[in-house]
Amino acid sequence: MTAPEAIRWDGERLELLDQRRLPHEVVYLTIESLDEAADAIRTLAVRGAPAIGLAAAYALVVAMRQRAARHDTRETFLRDLETSAARLTAARPTAVNLAWAAGRMCRRARSEASLDALADEAGAIHREDIEICSAIGRHGAELITPGCTVLTHCNAGALAVSALGTATAPLYLRHRQGVPFRVLVDETRPLLQGARLTAWELSSAGIDVTLICDNAAASLMAAGEVNLVLVGTDRVTRNGDVVNKIGTLNLAVLCRHFGIPFYVACPSSTYDPDTASGAEVPIEERDPREVLGEAAARVPARNPAFDVTPAALVTGIVTERGIARAPLAENLARLFT
Repeated sequence: MTAPEAIRWDGERLELLDQRRLPHEVVYLTIESLDEAADAIRTLAVRGAPAIGLAAAYALVVAMRQRAARHDTRETFLRDLETSAARLTAARPTAVNLAWAAGRMCRRARSEASLDALADEAGAIHREDIEICSAIGRHGAELITPGCTVLTHCNAGALAVSALGTATAPLYLRHRQGVPFRVLVDETRPLLQGARLTAWELSSAGIDVTLICDNAAASLMAAGEVNLVLVGTDRVTRNGDVVNKIGTLNLAVLCRHFGIPFYVACPSSTYDPDTASGAEVPIEERDPREVLGEAAARVPARNPAFDVTPAALVTGIVTERGIARAPLAENLARLFT
């Protein structure tokens, strides 16, 4: 079994896999308006940095087609597109792919203001994403050695991107090559993306995977049961800081203490050379009720969705163009120039 497609597009209809209902139900949402797309992104029906960028690109095609009668001039077309792009970008501010994809759609329209051009650009983003995931898999495969145990966090798999995913791409590739290895998956509280999505996705593919509590990582590292940590990312800044799902920083600090390599899978669309460091990235704060759950006491709760791992704690960043190691700022710039 393989994971269902996160995004389906047939040239006319946009369907998003409702990941809030996984793994118990596989249900697709048909997106017919900008409001529906923004809501799907904001409520995590579609999630994962590259996937929300791709969803936004197709959603802009849907929205502009729906309102085509209003676009009596090139200027009104561009103005409506840029307003719509800004609304989608605001739905989730931390992951840079959302703004990247929306910006790319607007740039294409400035040179060719037509619905056909927008659809073509969204399709190009989708095709490139599939190729990028495969390339990350090839470059990262060397990290997955026979008999090793890999710890991953959140979901950077096919559900978050396309095809092979980013952090999971080397795992899928090595599994297909018959290399024996084991994967430990953090639950990733409070929304359990690791438990609901990554564990389900990898086990469905036949990979040896074990689910652990988030706070079990340290004891397993201390016992020598982790050889490598490999995670995805929602943004990598110019200096190599990594912005990813809350709890990633914990793992990086633990890896430094126990001498375990800490690698990050990052497609070019997630590299943000315009932002100097992680300190400048807006960190999304989600509804405290996600944390409180069944808590008996009526107390305040904090629910930051992401944290920033300093470049100094990162062993390497796996991209579609190779692996960048220290000094990260210099080597990322070289790879992506």
